[in-house]
Amino acid sequence: GYIYSIEKKGFFVSEIKSDIKVQNDAKKHEFRSLVKMESEEYKFDFTNNSLDFKMFPFSIWNKLLREVITYRKNELMEKQPSGGCYELRESIAVYLHQFKNMNVNPDQIIIGSGNEHLYNLLIQLFGKDKIYAIENPGYKKIAQIYECNEVLCQKIQLDENGIKIEELERQNPQIVHISPSHHFPTGIVTPISRRYELLSWANKKDERFIIEDDYDSEFRMKGKAIPPLQVIDVSGKVIYMNTFTKTISPTIRISYMVLPLSLIEKFYTKLGFYSCTVSSFEQYTLSSFISKGYFEKHINRMRTCYKKIKDEILCCIKKSKLNKICTISEENSGLHFLLHIDIDKTDAELSEQFETFGIKINLLSQYYNGSVEKEKEHTLVINYSGMKKEKIEESVLGIEKCIFNNL
Repeated sequence: GYIYSIEKKGFFVSEIKSDIKVQNDAKKHEFRSLVKMESEEYKFDFTNNSLDFKMFPFSIWNKLLREVITYRKNELMEKQPSGGCYELRESIAVYLHQFKNMNVNPDQIIIGSGNEHLYNLLIQLFGKDKIYAIENPGYKKIAQIYECNEVLCQKIQLDENGIKIEELERQNPQIVHISPSHHFPTGIVTPISRRYELLSWANKKDERFIIEDDYDSEFRMKGKAIPPLQVIDVSGKVIYMNTFTKTISPTIRISYMVLPLSLIEKFYTKLGFYSCTVSSFEQYTLSSFISKGYFEKHINRMRTCYKKIKDEILCCIKKSKLNKICTISEENSGLHFLLHIDIDKTDAELSEQFETFGIKINLLSQYYNGSVEKEKEHTLVINYSGMKKEKIEESVLGIEKCIFNNL
């Protein structure tokens, strides 16, 4: 029982009448998962965004992290501004100027733990009463974020040059979310003429803004890098966004956005109470990684490595039976390309075939909201960022067997 005391009388034992059994088991308690995880195991995965551990600069990152812990003890214990530590924002500003020709002030840069967090901040900044627009087809997660925030989100059709201006005019959203440097999943690169049309559309009304998602422009495999839309924006209508999850590692959840000068005061007045969601340890380490030139070297190394993987996949396709019935497109930029197969089957049947053969692969039609044009059907989205070199030939052979065994 439990001991209790009564003044001037002493201590007494309180009797416990209920049958409470205390389990004193020395064995380790095993927890049952309450979340249903994806259990399917695939032989080949053309959707995986993971990074081969051999490609991550562990020794350099470890060295820089040790330096941060050794020489920045005081800064690590201090609360950072809601926009992120100034040193990282300054390193990013210098990088953007040197490699993307962007002239931005570090105060325009907001650091966040992934693009999803920054999308949510922008919705709070502009308000839920605004009409948002995204590309159709497009990255599904963007639509899910807007829907979870219960804002009106329009899906705008694309043509061969990107998002349609006449559709923007007709549906009249205030905020449009696009990826002009390399659209996912179509791979479309928006030409300069359409970019000026987009800026002209935004300039017609004060409340209109463009969110430019520049998620993988560092991996242009052929030709010169294309400057962001933000570079030609002279009216402060473009919010530029980028992430380090593609360029360094998917597990480093650090992204940033560059706000126009006109939105900085509004952001800090309305949302400045938020704490920065990225650890100071990671921010200072990443800042050193960029400023000391390691980031540039890492991207060059990654680009070379991914180009070899892509070229090997294309070579295997050309040597296979697939070459007779397929067309390859959008292979010169980003970390995926399109493989159109001339086959007399529906996309649903094709998807089921791949599932049966243990191949995880997405079709272009799965990214559309609504009807799909006939010429867009039977198009596979080949994402090779998580592909291991030793698995390439076997993976292409798997697609070949899946297609030809069912003709």
